[in-house]
Amino acid sequence: MKTTTVRLALAAAAVIACGSAAAQEAAIRKALAERLPTMPKIDEVRPSPIAGLYEVRYGGTEILYADAKGEYIVQGAILDTKTLTNLTEARQDQLTAIDFAKLPFKDAITLRQGSGKRQLAVFVDPNCGYCKRFERDIAGLKDVTIHAFLMPILGPDSNAKSRDIWCNKDPAKTWRAWMLDGVVPPKTMGACDANALARNVALGQRHRINGTPAVVFEDGTRKPGAIPIDQVEKLLAAASRKS
Repeated sequence: MKTTTVRLALAAAAVIACGSAAAQEAAIRKALAERLPTMPKIDEVRPSPIAGLYEVRYGGTEILYADAKGEYIVQGAILDTKTLTNLTEARQDQLTAIDFAKLPFKDAITLRQGSGKRQLAVFVDPNCGYCKRFERDIAGLKDVTIHAFLMPILGPDSNAKSRDIWCNKDPAKTWRAWMLDGVVPPKTMGACDANALARNVALGQRHRINGTPAVVFEDGTRKPGAIPIDQVEKLLAAASRKS
């Protein structure tokens, strides 16, 4: 009998807490909508790591913080002083995490080197100098499959070059010739379905890929920029152990 009473009490407390959380979220949403009418639609309100402060997420991955009544908002990062971890950044990394296996590889140029047993994906712009440097480095990797997602974000010429490369009968060869040797890709003549380029840009935006190159490993690890080749090797090895 006593055990049943305890269970009922716990269940009742859970219901109350759930109702309280829902009411809290509704109050914050209402206050911010009334006081900040130009603010984008709120996706989620949830408790932050700081008691009394709530995480307000909008635009998919954008985050700000509000008090329980929505009277004040805070823009910035929450830092854990014990571990010196940027908790806001960690939360955004969680929101923008990429499931490697679910990447749309049909929209990428795939280059197989050696056995190709290891894999990585890289988001690149053909006019990006760092991308060219990185391409020279990864061209020497052994036993790796590289999925290059053309993401033309540096202007009209990037889009034109990406289209010419993507529409070529041998995109991989044309890509490497341009990136490694500066051989300008031949102009595409006639119709070509280059919608993959727009899809890649949209994919990058959804995952907050704001610059190129951006590298994604099989275990979901992401690294921005032309990271050193020894670091690439270590991350490839780590990803292989986890897979």
